[in-house]
Amino acid sequence: MINHVKKQIKFLLLQEDLMLKELASEMSKVLGKPYSPSSLSHKIARNTITYSEMVEIANILGYEINFVKK
Repeated sequence: MINHVKKQIKFLLLQEDLMLKELASEMSKVLGKPYSPSSLSHKIARNTITYSEMVEIANILGYEINFVKK
């Protein structure tokens, strides 16, 4: 199964010229929980990342999540 979340996050990191290490560090600061690049990568790969974490990732990268009806 293709992990669309992983691909989208990698694409956004590339677009914003940000490394996973920097994203994990910023998430630790904002959410007050320890995030390492490895733990964040595993959460994304296993599809165990929460919606609130995804919202924060989008926020850190300068994006927002919108639901659009098909």
